[in-house]
Amino acid sequence: MTAIANIPGKKVSLGKYSAFVPTPLPPKLDWTPRLIRVLSDADRLIGRLAGEGGRLANPHVLMRPFVRREAVLSSRIEGTQATLGELLAAEAGAVVDRSPEDLREVGNYVVALEHGISLLKELPLCVRLVRELHKKLMAGVRGHNAAPGHFRTTQNWIGKPGSTPETASFIPPPPGEVAPCLAAWEKFLHDSELPPLVTIALAHYQFEAIHPFLDGNGRVGRLLVTLFLIERKILPAPLLYLSAFFEASRRDYYEGLRAVSERGAWRDWLEYFLQGIARMSEDAVSRATRINDLLAQWRRKLASESTNTPLRVIDLLAANPFITTTGVADRLGLAFTTAQRAIERLERNDIVQQTTDARRSRVYCARALLEILEEPAHLTPEVAE
Repeated sequence: MTAIANIPGKKVSLGKYSAFVPTPLPPKLDWTPRLIRVLSDADRLIGRLAGEGGRLANPHVLMRPFVRREAVLSSRIEGTQATLGELLAAEAGAVVDRSPEDLREVGNYVVALEHGISLLKELPLCVRLVRELHKKLMAGVRGHNAAPGHFRTTQNWIGKPGSTPETASFIPPPPGEVAPCLAAWEKFLHDSELPPLVTIALAHYQFEAIHPFLDGNGRVGRLLVTLFLIERKILPAPLLYLSAFFEASRRDYYEGLRAVSERGAWRDWLEYFLQGIARMSEDAVSRATRINDLLAQWRRKLASESTNTPLRVIDLLAANPFITTTGVADRLGLAFTTAQRAIERLERNDIVQQTTDARRSRVYCARALLEILEEPAHLTPEVAE
């Protein structure tokens, strides 16, 4: 393994300002009783989530809106304003009052995550995979001129809008240091003997400190957390989404990253990250359970119908709570009128409600399902420890 050090990095003078070059991982960690307890809690709860996920009747269907929720919240941290409802409605074929650019940015996150999961069949988490993620993420959106899939060759910095290197709050490594920093980062991922959740917590900080792209670093860094959990078989599918935790505690997230760079506050960062794992594991179990219970309740309501078409429409709602008659007809191979009759049965049973006044291109929404998906993340334990 890499030699252990506790110094977070060094400053490299670049004239009027200095850039930060992180020390290769891992640092020397102070395994306090509290840190051990927080790690144990995170391990226990993500294990419970993995078990529940393996028992879901329709895990692949249910993951679709969960993936989109992560995409929306990760993009929101970077300033994109699209909501989950708008993304799902647009995917169902509705016209939404939101910038196509915002929707495309969120959609690219979904594409990048699904591409990353596919690549894990051939590659481990590595620098090459990181570049592939970035290429998908930045295709055709704001920042697409920032060399999608290529590491930066110029200096970047983090700060308020309009800031310069001299006024920036953080300046990542100079371009010439990016490749060696990433090589050390990849080696740590492959060689780490630390607990997996600690490994990815450290790797996430390090990736953000390296900031290897001109744009999109935060989203790529958060994608890597999900992909790591799948690669290490900690989760059977992309069930856990830390972006909800980071977005809800955004100030703590950035302060935690900054504190490591400024004073080597590794333990504080690990405790924050691991608490996020624990809370979002609880949140995902609760959300998935309530969605499954709701779908089962609706199926019971329609069990006495003379045709199973309404039940097939409910299966579509599990993937997206927004539907259109044309979409249902196409997806299920039905005549338009047959699809419309099935939707009207759901409407009479208060399962869906019409959201537009148009006659031919009506949009319907299962609002109870959408509310579960859109409700804010819970940052406190559901059961007192």
